[in-house]
Amino acid sequence: MKVLGHKIELLTGLLLHDVTMAGLQELRFPEEKPLLRGQDAAELENSDTFLLAVDTDWKEHDIETPYGLLHVVIRGSPKGNRPAILTYHDVGLNHKLCFNTFFNFEDMQEITKHFVVCHVDAPGQQVGASQFPQGYQFPSMEQLAAMLPSVVQHFGFKYVIGIGVGAGAYVLAKFALIFPDLVEGLVLMNIDPNGKGWIDWAATKLSGLTSTLPDMVLSHLFSQEELVSNTELVQSYRQQIGNVVNQANLQLFWNMYNSRRDLDINRPGMVPNAKTLRCPVMLVVGDNAPAEDGVVECNSKLDPTTTTFLKMADSGGLPQVTQPGKLTEAFKYFLQGMGYMPSASMTRLARSRTASLTSASSVDGSRPQACTHSESSEGLGQVNHTMEVSC
Repeated sequence: MKVLGHKIELLTGLLLHDVTMAGLQELRFPEEKPLLRGQDAAELENSDTFLLAVDTDWKEHDIETPYGLLHVVIRGSPKGNRPAILTYHDVGLNHKLCFNTFFNFEDMQEITKHFVVCHVDAPGQQVGASQFPQGYQFPSMEQLAAMLPSVVQHFGFKYVIGIGVGAGAYVLAKFALIFPDLVEGLVLMNIDPNGKGWIDWAATKLSGLTSTLPDMVLSHLFSQEELVSNTELVQSYRQQIGNVVNQANLQLFWNMYNSRRDLDINRPGMVPNAKTLRCPVMLVVGDNAPAEDGVVECNSKLDPTTTTFLKMADSGGLPQVTQPGKLTEAFKYFLQGMGYMPSASMTRLARSRTASLTSASSVDGSRPQACTHSESSEGLGQVNHTMEVSC
């Protein structure tokens, strides 16, 4: 099959082979031991692994929004028209527990030095947060999304590239639907676009009677295999969730996430006046993760010309923690597809795979045109990319 018409700049190094009719490729990275087992996981028992940043350049801010204060930490300052990287963590975590392992990874720091990075903590979830007063109404998922323009305006960002996990991925997707001009691209890990039905709601209530809040959160974060094995990583997160995050505040966030509505998206052409994410999107999920079915369904509802689906082997429920190297590599290709990462910054793997190709790059110039991530030809229609990454 010959390479089809659309230019593919995202993941140029990965997509060197023809896309099959099913759009399925197996990608093999150099061997990298996951954190699911082994000596690296033992280090996570020390809370400093989660809570200490590599440098002291981060600045904390409490930003007023229409729905209350938001705690954010930021490093760097806006550079020309280059977007900021804005993150939003999953329920049960905060920006440190969710993203420190990923952003402290050496190759990821090679990327982030080119961008301002802004981590957002959901209300009351940051380390040392005061407990909300009795009767406090936690913002809805829609209101959490509506708080983010205040962050963008406060720092003078023109637009952002969002990285969200679980509940944070839902918030960022909602943000992009409501404020599409503020979002340049999205990396959505473990996103579930579906609201809870009555059966799910009842099951959650029943679980709350028989399980502790940290245990319910763990079942949301980790695969059943990880929980049964009770890996060092699971043990460490159980301790951190119970000790670092204010439990009353966490309960409010947990209740609100489990009361969310369906994410109002549909694949263009499937229903009249369909809403969808207009920016490039990379969906990420680990094999056997609890969110796997939800991510697959989200993929089916997005525009195949701007969506890439990355399924990561040996990564469990938290791919940004267990496989930061593979995720960093994929994120780098994602940025290159939008023209933001110069080829000189590519790793040895990327250079070897793209030696015969050229990729557009934009340093501080005008905002690049959003690229397409799928291929089409007459009679074949559109094929969206599905990738399985294995060791």
